[in-house]
Amino acid sequence: MRIYTRTGDDGSTGRLYGGRIAKTDPVMDTGGDVDEVVALLGVARAEQAGEPELAEVILRLQRELFVLGADIAANPDRRHKLDPGVSLVTEEMVTGLEELIDDLVAARPLKPVFVVPGATAQGAALDHARAVARRAERHALAAREAGGQVSDAVGRYLNRLSDLLFVLARHAAGETEEPTTR
Repeated sequence: MRIYTRTGDDGSTGRLYGGRIAKTDPVMDTGGDVDEVVALLGVARAEQAGEPELAEVILRLQRELFVLGADIAANPDRRHKLDPGVSLVTEEMVTGLEELIDDLVAARPLKPVFVVPGATAQGAALDHARAVARRAERHALAAREAGGQVSDAVGRYLNRLSDLLFVLARHAAGETEEPTTR
């Protein structure tokens, strides 16, 4: 098996369930951002410092982002083939992020200050992932405005994901005193 196919040499890429799309299409910008978030979460997971629960949450998010990637990569004419929670983002996935945010904030309330990222390596990686998740959300909304098939659930998921990544970064810092903007 070869890793290269040469089919993308014309500037297009294959869609889930057939068809092709330009690599420069706004939907593909979103897909690239999501791929970057998955990789950054891998860095954060590799920095895991003795908290297996946090590593499990990060792995869950990586897997859910594969669902989101499939959702946006699907051929718009064949979206009926998408499987909820497997290749289609669901409202339950969004609610799951909200519940996790609420639980984490209840366990470690946030300070009412702007935090400068970088107190810990894992926290910095999570903050980096958060910034890219926000970019993914902007690109998803731009793709929808340009006529791309981006569901409301995808937009909500990306919005909640960036909130969760902020909370996870603070959680990863633990008792380390994070510098503030003042």
